[in-house]
Amino acid sequence: MTIFGPLLVILAIGFFGWLLFTLAVCALPFFAGVTIGMWAFHTGAGVLGGIAVALVAGGATFGIGQLALAFVTCTWLRLLIILLYVAPATFAGYSAAHGIAQIAMPSPTWQTIFGGVGAIAVSITAFVRLTGMAAGGPAKQRLARG
Repeated sequence: MTIFGPLLVILAIGFFGWLLFTLAVCALPFFAGVTIGMWAFHTGAGVLGGIAVALVAGGATFGIGQLALAFVTCTWLRLLIILLYVAPATFAGYSAAHGIAQIAMPSPTWQTIFGGVGAIAVSITAFVRLTGMAAGGPAKQRLARG
Protein backbone atom coordinates (compact mmCIF):
# COMPACT_ATOMS: atom_id res chain seq x y z
CA MET A 1 0.00 0.00 0.00
CA THR A 2 2.85 2.42 0.59
CA ILE A 3 3.75 2.17 -3.09
CA PHE A 4 0.41 3.66 -4.14
CA GLY A 5 0.71 6.75 -1.90
CA PRO A 6 3.42 8.59 -3.88
CA LEU A 7 1.80 7.54 -7.15
CA LEU A 8 -1.54 8.99 -6.07
CA VAL A 9 0.16 12.22 -4.97
CA ILE A 10 1.83 12.58 -8.37
CA LEU A 11 -1.48 11.89 -10.13
CA ALA A 12 -3.28 14.43 -7.94
CA ILE A 13 -0.66 17.11 -8.63
CA GLY A 14 -0.84 16.36 -12.34
CA PHE A 15 -4.64 16.53 -12.30
CA PHE A 16 -4.70 19.86 -10.47
CA GLY A 17 -2.02 21.26 -12.79
CA TRP A 18 -4.06 20.23 -15.83
CA LEU A 19 -7.19 21.71 -14.24
CA LEU A 20 -5.38 24.98 -13.52
CA PHE A 21 -4.13 25.36 -17.09
CA THR A 22 -7.51 24.40 -18.54
CA LEU A 23 -9.53 26.76 -16.37
CA ALA A 24 -7.11 29.68 -16.70
CA VAL A 25 -8.63 30.57 -20.06
CA CYS A 26 -11.98 31.06 -18.32
CA ALA A 27 -10.65 33.21 -15.46
CA LEU A 28 -12.30 36.43 -16.68
CA PRO A 29 -15.75 34.90 -17.30
CA PHE A 30 -15.55 33.08 -13.96
CA PHE A 31 -14.58 36.28 -12.14
CA ALA A 32 -17.36 38.24 -13.85
CA GLY A 33 -19.90 35.52 -13.07
CA VAL A 34 -18.94 35.27 -9.40
CA THR A 35 -18.86 39.04 -8.93
CA ILE A 36 -22.24 39.66 -10.55
CA GLY A 37 -23.73 36.58 -8.88
CA MET A 38 -22.62 37.82 -5.44
CA TRP A 39 -24.03 41.26 -6.24
CA ALA A 40 -27.36 39.68 -7.21
CA PHE A 41 -27.39 37.57 -4.04
CA HIS A 42 -26.70 40.56 -1.81
CA THR A 43 -29.39 42.65 -3.48
CA GLY A 44 -32.05 40.06 -2.61
CA ALA A 45 -32.12 37.60 -5.51
CA GLY A 46 -31.56 34.63 -3.19
CA VAL A 47 -29.25 31.69 -3.68
CA LEU A 48 -30.85 30.28 -6.84
CA GLY A 49 -31.25 33.73 -8.35
CA GLY A 50 -27.61 34.56 -7.63
CA ILE A 51 -26.44 31.31 -9.21
CA ALA A 52 -28.62 31.88 -12.28
CA VAL A 53 -27.38 35.44 -12.70
CA ALA A 54 -23.78 34.26 -12.23
CA LEU A 55 -24.14 31.58 -14.92
CA VAL A 56 -25.70 34.04 -17.36
CA ALA A 57 -23.04 36.69 -16.67
CA GLY A 58 -20.15 34.22 -17.00
CA GLY A 59 -21.57 32.75 -20.19
CA ALA A 60 -22.22 36.19 -21.63
CA THR A 61 -18.66 37.30 -20.84
CA PHE A 62 -17.23 34.22 -22.55
CA GLY A 63 -19.61 34.57 -25.50
CA ILE A 64 -18.86 38.27 -25.99
CA GLY A 65 -15.15 37.47 -26.05
CA GLN A 66 -15.68 34.72 -28.62
CA LEU A 67 -17.84 36.96 -30.82
CA ALA A 68 -15.33 39.79 -30.54
CA LEU A 69 -12.51 37.48 -31.63
CA ALA A 70 -14.65 36.14 -34.48
CA PHE A 71 -15.67 39.47 -35.96
CA VAL A 72 -12.83 41.88 -35.21
CA THR A 73 -10.35 41.98 -38.07
CA CYS A 74 -7.81 44.47 -36.69
CA THR A 75 -4.84 42.56 -35.30
CA TRP A 76 -4.08 45.06 -32.55
CA LEU A 77 -7.66 45.05 -31.34
CA ARG A 78 -7.71 41.24 -31.30
CA LEU A 79 -4.47 41.25 -29.30
CA LEU A 80 -6.04 43.69 -26.84
CA ILE A 81 -9.07 41.40 -26.41
CA ILE A 82 -6.82 38.39 -25.84
CA LEU A 83 -4.72 40.31 -23.30
CA LEU A 84 -7.92 41.33 -21.51
CA TYR A 85 -8.65 37.63 -21.00
CA VAL A 86 -5.03 36.68 -20.22
CA ALA A 87 -4.55 39.24 -17.40
CA PRO A 88 -6.91 37.50 -14.91
CA ALA A 89 -5.42 34.14 -15.91
CA THR A 90 -1.97 35.47 -14.97
CA PHE A 91 -3.23 36.53 -11.56
CA ALA A 92 -4.94 33.16 -11.06
CA GLY A 93 -1.73 31.34 -12.05
CA TYR A 94 0.34 33.36 -9.58
CA SER A 95 -2.15 32.78 -6.76
CA ALA A 96 -2.38 29.03 -7.39
CA ALA A 97 1.37 28.48 -7.74
CA HIS A 98 2.11 30.67 -4.71
CA GLY A 99 -0.47 28.75 -2.63
CA ILE A 100 1.04 25.41 -3.62
CA ALA A 101 4.54 26.74 -2.88
CA GLN A 102 3.40 27.85 0.59
CA ILE A 103 2.47 24.26 1.35
CA ALA A 104 5.73 22.86 0.00
CA MET A 105 8.41 25.28 1.22
CA PRO A 106 8.90 27.69 4.13
CA SER A 107 10.99 30.36 2.35
CA PRO A 108 8.91 33.41 1.28
CA THR A 109 11.47 34.24 -1.41
CA TRP A 110 11.11 30.86 -3.09
CA GLN A 111 7.34 31.01 -2.71
CA THR A 112 7.32 34.28 -4.64
CA ILE A 113 9.70 32.90 -7.29
CA PHE A 114 7.54 29.82 -7.84
CA GLY A 115 4.44 32.03 -7.90
CA GLY A 116 6.04 34.12 -10.65
CA VAL A 117 7.00 31.03 -12.63
CA GLY A 118 3.44 29.73 -12.29
CA ALA A 119 2.04 33.08 -13.43
CA ILE A 120 4.27 33.07 -16.51
CA ALA A 121 3.40 29.47 -17.38
CA VAL A 122 -0.35 29.97 -16.98
CA SER A 123 -0.35 33.26 -18.90
CA ILE A 124 1.58 31.72 -21.81
CA THR A 125 -0.81 28.77 -21.86
CA ALA A 126 -3.88 31.03 -21.76
CA PHE A 127 -2.40 33.24 -24.50
CA VAL A 128 -1.71 30.25 -26.75
CA ARG A 129 -5.18 28.79 -26.19
CA LEU A 130 -6.91 32.11 -26.81
CA THR A 131 -4.92 32.81 -29.97
CA GLY A 132 -5.90 29.32 -31.12
CA MET A 133 -9.55 30.29 -30.63
CA ALA A 134 -9.01 33.41 -32.73
CA ALA A 135 -8.69 31.93 -36.20
CA GLY A 136 -6.75 33.98 -38.72
CA GLY A 137 -8.06 35.71 -41.80
CA PRO A 138 -10.95 38.09 -42.36
CA ALA A 139 -14.15 37.46 -40.45
CA LYS A 140 -16.18 36.94 -43.63
CA GLN A 141 -14.09 33.89 -44.55
CA ARG A 142 -14.70 32.25 -41.16
CA LEU A 143 -18.50 32.47 -41.29
CA ALA A 144 -20.36 29.28 -42.16
CA ARG A 145 -22.25 29.41 -45.41
CA GLY A 146 -25.36 27.41 -45.94
